[in-house]
This record gives sequence, C-alpha cells and structure tokens, in this order.
Amino acid sequence: MLAAPIFGYLGDRYNRKIILGAGIFFWSGVTLGSSFITESHYRIFVLSRGLVGIGSASYSTIAPTIIADLFEEGKRTTVLSIFYIFIPVGSGCGYILAAGVAESTGDWHWAFRVTPCMGGLALLLLILLVPHRIQRRTAAHRARSISGTIRREMPDEKPDAHRTAKTTWCQDVGSLVQNCSFVCSSLGLTAMAFVTGALGVWMPLFLYRAQVVLGIVPPCLQESCNSSNSLMFGGITIGTGILGIIAGAEAARRLRKINNKADPLICATSMFISALCLYIALMVAQTNILSTFIFIAFGELFLSVNWAVVTDILLYVVTPRRQSTAIALQILVSHLLGDAGSPYLIGIISNAVQARNVPSLQWSFRSMQYSFVTCAFVGVLGGAFFLLTSFYIEEDREEAQRL
Repeated sequence: MLAAPIFGYLGDRYNRKIILGAGIFFWSGVTLGSSFITESHYRIFVLSRGLVGIGSASYSTIAPTIIADLFEEGKRTTVLSIFYIFIPVGSGCGYILAAGVAESTGDWHWAFRVTPCMGGLALLLLILLVPHRIQRRTAAHRARSISGTIRREMPDEKPDAHRTAKTTWCQDVGSLVQNCSFVCSSLGLTAMAFVTGALGVWMPLFLYRAQVVLGIVPPCLQESCNSSNSLMFGGITIGTGILGIIAGAEAARRLRKINNKADPLICATSMFISALCLYIALMVAQTNILSTFIFIAFGELFLSVNWAVVTDILLYVVTPRRQSTAIALQILVSHLLGDAGSPYLIGIISNAVQARNVPSLQWSFRSMQYSFVTCAFVGVLGGAFFLLTSFYIEEDREEAQRL
C-alpha cells in the first residue's frame, strides 16, 4: 500500500516492463527467503511477509497501464476483467496449493518454496510476451468514441509516441485532485474496499452466531471452533467475484454504445443493489439462514461488478502520463480508508454494543448484526460517489484527450 506511490512515480517516467519484472523478482525472492526463517526469528518472518507487499504494489500499479496501451477500449475492459478475475482465482489456488504441499511434505515451509515458482513463470512470460518498450498511446487514441471510431491525430502528433512525463510528482497529484471523476470514483472504490474487507474478516463469525441463535449449531466455548462457514463464504466470494467481474465488463461494453455515462451509472447501480442485498441478509439472518446466504451471494455479486469498470474509468479520465500515479493513489486511499480499517471499526462497534447489554448469545449475534449495518450505509455512500462521477465524466474524459 505505502509502496504504491513510489511505483506510480516510476511507472510514469521509466520503462514499465523492467519495473514490473523487478517487482515480480523481488516478490519471488522475499517469499522464497521467508521459507528459511526459523520460528525463533518470528519478527523477521513477519517483516519478510510485509515486504511481499512491495512486489505486489509493482504489478497492481503498473499492469493496468500496460493493458491500456496494448488494447483499445472495446477489448481493454475485457482484458481488465480477466486480469481482475485471476486475483480471487490466484488467492484460492494459493490456499489449495500451499495446503497440499504442506500436507504432503509435512513442513509448512515448503508452501513458501513452491509459490515463487509461479512468480518465476510470470517473469518468464513477461520477458517473452510483453514488448520491451511499450508505446504509450495518447489519450485521444485510447478514448474511442461510442461509435468505435478514433479521432484523427494532429499531423505532428504520433499516436504511439512514447511520452515521458515532464511534470513533478506534486504537480501530477495536484492535477489528479482537481479531476472530479477520478476523486469521486476513487472514493466509490474506497467504499467497495471497506465493505469487502469487513465482510472477509467478520462474515463467517456472523453466520456462525446466527446459526447458534437459530439452534442450527451448538454454541462453541472453545477458543478455536471448527465451522464450515469460512469455507462456504470463501467459495461464495470466489464464485461471485468471477461472475461479477465478467457481468460488469459485458454490461459496460454494451451500454457504452447507448450512453456515455454508462460506466459510473453501472457502478452506482450495483453498489446500491449490493447495499440493499447486504442489509436484507442482515435482517433475515435471525429467521432464515439459507436466505442469508442467498442475499450475501447477491450482495457480493453486485459488489464485484465494479472492479474492472472502475479501473477502466480511471484509464480514460486521466491522461496516460499520469495513470500509474493515479492508480497508485487510488490503491493507497482505498486500502488506507477502506479494508485496512473497516474490520477494526466493525469490531469496535460490535464490542461497544455488547458492553451496553447483558451478555447473551442473542446480544452476541445482534451486536455484530448492528455493526454490519455500517457496511450497508458505506455501500450506499459509495453508490452516491459513483453517481456523482457520472456528472463529471464526459467533461473529464474530453479534458484527458486534450492533454
């Protein structure tokens, strides 16, 4: 998260393939190195796992801008959707592969020794398939009109010319802050991250407490309890994530042909529906657990619709020479104000509600139910930010083409 602005600065000014390759190599090296750290050096192990985020920041910041330059708008959304689909798929495969290797070898360290092989494969594909010098297209060339035509460039302007940023980082940030579409869509993405982070940490426990109140499972008095809710919720998250990203990309591709504001309107609508589904899931949890799972699935489905679309919005409202910086700032804000603090906030609210009432299984459930209402509210707030984006997106898109 904190390294993202650094890679954003470098990505706007230097060879992105080299930076991306260095990030993947660093990620693989740190992961492999952490497998040789013994239990007596636990703090060093924690530090090494934190350093993995530096490598992650490189490709999460730079990869979307490379996709933007390699593919035009119609195909770009599809390719971005594929890119974001592999995030939940990769996470799920990582758990499965690591668990299998650890079980077969009898040593959890081997899980960290196999994973870098995937990084090595990614580095090899990067070297073989991605051009060494990726030509930065102008914003006018990227931003195709609804009819699919590309505005002709000026005679002295080369469409695929490599443009090195001539502004300072502070000037870039100042320009981005004045871009209303970028600011509003980033705040909408922050709301998405807030809800996603809170659901990922607390939803399995909420489902378990709901089942206890309904008498489906007995209360667990141990510190660690076996429950299938984490596995079921993880499966729902992966499945709805894939379907949502595909649906969002396809909806954007079709609706852009009839409405220039389709992208932010899709994001706003999906956020409102997601918030409504989440709220209904919270309310029916005390009466019907099956309905709760269904509405949670729909809530996550509509929440996932926006991942590729939000990035696509950024790529055509921000001029190409500032896009790495823009993505880096978006990552920093969305994590800092979103999923980094939302689980902690939900926990604080839940504990505060419990402290005001007589300790019981009923209030143990209701405290979490009431705290999760915060997520529904934040979801509505995120939808409002995306709706606000639709008022500025055409103007900011035209402005990005002129720069």
